[in-house]
Amino acid sequence: MMRSNQLEQLLVFIFILSPTLLVLVTHAKSTIEACSSTDSCTSLLSYIVPWDSKFSEIAYRFQVNVFDVLAANSINLTIPSPGNQILQEKSMLKIPNSCACVDGIRRSIIAYTVKAADSLDLISQGYGELVSAEQIRTMNGIGPKNPLTSGQSIMIQLPCTCFNNTNNGVSSVYMSYVVQSGESLSSIGREFGPTLMELVSINGLDQPRVDPGDILAIPFSACSSANLNWYNESLIVPNGSIALTANDCIKCFCRPSSLKLHCSPSGIVASCSHLQCKESDLFIGDVSIQQNAIGCNVSTCLYRGHNGRKIFSSLENSTHANCSADGEDYSAGSPEQSPNPIVPRISLSPSPLPSSHPPMGVGAYGPTSTHNPNIPNYSTLLTHAPSHSLLVVLFFFL
Repeated sequence: MMRSNQLEQLLVFIFILSPTLLVLVTHAKSTIEACSSTDSCTSLLSYIVPWDSKFSEIAYRFQVNVFDVLAANSINLTIPSPGNQILQEKSMLKIPNSCACVDGIRRSIIAYTVKAADSLDLISQGYGELVSAEQIRTMNGIGPKNPLTSGQSIMIQLPCTCFNNTNNGVSSVYMSYVVQSGESLSSIGREFGPTLMELVSINGLDQPRVDPGDILAIPFSACSSANLNWYNESLIVPNGSIALTANDCIKCFCRPSSLKLHCSPSGIVASCSHLQCKESDLFIGDVSIQQNAIGCNVSTCLYRGHNGRKIFSSLENSTHANCSADGEDYSAGSPEQSPNPIVPRISLSPSPLPSSHPPMGVGAYGPTSTHNPNIPNYSTLLTHAPSHSLLVVLFFFL
């Protein structure tokens, strides 16, 4: 048997000749939410664009509508040819996503058609590493007997969470976020709003540390239509975002300051009807303010839901001493939108070398006893892939 000092010398010798043999293997982790019902919820995916891409390519990749992508990021919905607008590499988008309960776990599963130049790593990169190459391999049984081939349809599993769309009693939408190099729980909290302890509790963490590639659930406070008495419809919209409804005839903006929905015609559909309140010259979203002796009379044309192509509205009249109520600015026009969709929403360090990727598709931790009372404690941070052992061949000398 080899003595311990001989073994140490051999390990050092192997490390010098081939350092890659002794790399410590780390595994990305993701928050998993157990579920027992078949309902779906509104969620978001944080997507860092891996290479310059048209909005239409991104929308097709995630199987969502181009206008829904624009709305989720509060980008002007009336920009010319929105699908042909190009988003720069390293820009970040929020992708709207329907989070379903599949086999007892919250996740979103979509189909992807393999292209000639694709590899598992390239497909993973195309989805912003929200799904790993190993996950794709395992889910689709890719291997020597079932290789990845052009034209093959494979399933892509994307992470998502619902947590009853609430956080500390506030209506919330959760975004799945891939931790980037150099980030910490504190820096992520400063970027998106939640406290470090909220991130710890929501993600079931046991230490205040995350690694690049980990996927966190990040809460965004949201506006909800739950108490608005809408007809045949419910809507929850993250703060600062827009949601399209009523066959894209109506856009509803969530005001970050008041968490109140402001709905108005979207301007992207020509065949919309019933947009005007009865017995009024006001359209949905319009506000009329008239001064009186004690303040202002305010008339507002409110959206009340839809049934197929029929849109419901009602006229609300109220009197206010200072021409405002609950901090609402009645003289405000349309919600502020990003004037230029090409500007990256976050800045990331550039790649050391320019990338030339083929297009894909078509066109932290605290005490474990600390829990958010509104978050089920079955949330845990789990590994993406099974553990792999490092095989080192040693030669024993007699």
